[in-house]
Amino acid sequence: MRRPRTPLRTLFACLTATLLTAAAMAPSTAATRDGSASYRGCRLEPGRTTLTVRSGGLDRVVVVYVPHGTAGQGRLPLVLNLHGSQGAATWQLDGSQLEETAESEGFLVAAPQGAMVLGAGYQWNVPHVTDGDGPDDERFLTDTITQLVRTGCADEDRVYATGYSGGARMVSQYACDNPGRVAAIAAVSGLRAGAPVAGADGALVPDPETCAPERPVPVLAFAGTGDQINPFTGGGAAYWGYGAVAAQSRWAALDHCRRGPRDTRVSEHVTRTSYAGCRHGAEVTMYVVEGGGHTWPGATVPWPPVLGTVTQEISANQLMWRFFQDHERS
Repeated sequence: MRRPRTPLRTLFACLTATLLTAAAMAPSTAATRDGSASYRGCRLEPGRTTLTVRSGGLDRVVVVYVPHGTAGQGRLPLVLNLHGSQGAATWQLDGSQLEETAESEGFLVAAPQGAMVLGAGYQWNVPHVTDGDGPDDERFLTDTITQLVRTGCADEDRVYATGYSGGARMVSQYACDNPGRVAAIAAVSGLRAGAPVAGADGALVPDPETCAPERPVPVLAFAGTGDQINPFTGGGAAYWGYGAVAAQSRWAALDHCRRGPRDTRVSEHVTRTSYAGCRHGAEVTMYVVEGGGHTWPGATVPWPPVLGTVTQEISANQLMWRFFQDHERS
């Protein structure tokens, strides 16, 4: 299978910044009676900090944003924010504008960076779909969570993950394989529920062998019917295969949802499709943007016209944060 190549090359060539790695900051600790370490809080400075996370024998880059005014508040919710193919950590922070939401709502944002070079940026080594050898990026995400918890910054019961395009593929697969590490996910322009495989009628469907989480995962997704990169009804590059509806339906089955799908019009061009009555309080919801492109809903920074329309009728950031707040790891 060929590696993903999309029209994002031009965008990322312009927007990808050079990242400088820095040693991970050690937390302040004190010995408890049993000799274990007790953390005294997050020592990362407010704003962006570039960390080095040692994972699989490699030094990996993670850009972390700490909101101002959170000192003394204890551990904060953590949102992993994964870039798309040919992207980078800093571009994902700039393009999603999730730092602005973190600042107003008081949560950490961590933007890990892929290590497989693609075009002007990087891609993720997504299990079952990425061509060629590469680092274990699922382990990298786990190591990132672990390091931020150990620094005293992140609350391990409130770890969430979002991603755009190839980053959404990575987030989806991580939830398939590591459902106990994330309390909920939000996939933008790229929800998956396992690798594509030919079904009984020959049409591509989610492969149940590649996504079988042992516990339900709350799932939120955003998809545009005008997406030319990851077509809403399926098709596109081989690693996409099936469409957004098939991906959502499969997650509803994995979460054992008893009600849905239910469609609710939320604005002129946006419909919310939801499944409820899922096990352990999970839910599976997708916002479908009529005519929407391969874009981040609500983003106000420039996106290349080749990626399609960026709706301003909804804000992915606000909706995903409300969704995350409703779900904490049990």
